[in-house]
Amino acid sequence: MQCIVDISLVIPCFNEQDTLPVFYKESSLMLTDFMKSGNISTWEYIFVDDGSTDNTLQVLQSLSEQDKHIHYIAFSRNFGKESALLAGLRKSCGKFAVILDADLQDPPSLIPNLFEAVSKHGFDCAGTRRVNRIGEPLIRSFFARCFYSIMSKITDIEVVDGARDFRLMSRRYVDAILSLPERNRFSKGIFPWIGFNTKWFEYKNIKRVAGTTKWSFWKLFFYSLDGIIAFSTKPLAIASLLGMLLCLGAFVGTIAVVIRKFVMQLPDTGWSSLLCIILFVGGIQLFATGILGQYLAKTYMEIKQRPHYVVKEEK
Repeated sequence: MQCIVDISLVIPCFNEQDTLPVFYKESSLMLTDFMKSGNISTWEYIFVDDGSTDNTLQVLQSLSEQDKHIHYIAFSRNFGKESALLAGLRKSCGKFAVILDADLQDPPSLIPNLFEAVSKHGFDCAGTRRVNRIGEPLIRSFFARCFYSIMSKITDIEVVDGARDFRLMSRRYVDAILSLPERNRFSKGIFPWIGFNTKWFEYKNIKRVAGTTKWSFWKLFFYSLDGIIAFSTKPLAIASLLGMLLCLGAFVGTIAVVIRKFVMQLPDTGWSSLLCIILFVGGIQLFATGILGQYLAKTYMEIKQRPHYVVKEEK
């Protein structure tokens, strides 16, 4: 792709009508100061409205009339953040691209530092990670740390604890992301999978400037399952191992019953414990079948080759 601007800002949006004016004001001031420093001369905004149900699209239309740097894509419905990121990166045409949220939890003031790492110090990506989770529910923070730990153990990629989608990337890094054709996308896994050198910047958690998070506990839970399934087949191996252990346990149990009946001449008892064992084994079987079903479902979605999103309006 021919690069026609220095830097592209890719911002996925879902019901962000209250945050967009504040975000635009702060990021514009940062970009103006950054231009005066001589590091960049041109830039563009790529906002992606992920099927918002509020006035997000109207706000973007208004902003685009005021500022020629602003472009936007509006989906026909909510397709999810992964689709929004993909659409934004596809539309971007900067030598460098930045992904960040509109709620200012990803501070635009960090962009000059990220830019320097990639443009002057030989990195292809400058990523960010939160060093704390102040303001988040404790149970959510606990499970988030568990997820990062599990991902590190059962996959061949390094998913950094606290890593954000907020990052600045070189054009070849962006092109590598766009070259992956999969439908079930998980960016936190795609970023480390493609490789290249990454410089990490740490910052403390920042509260949203307005509105509320769109990520519920269960949305995050299923999103994490998607990530595990997308980058590891070890859950299938775990299911097989459980099956082997249960077969071994059943064999040992059968030998014990035979010895008890014919050698020790003891009567057969314990129907309640037998029922518990049957229920336990049945639960394990359903668990293993569920794991297999998840992989089969993902394969089914890939085979259908549906587009990642449908665009309703674009500028």
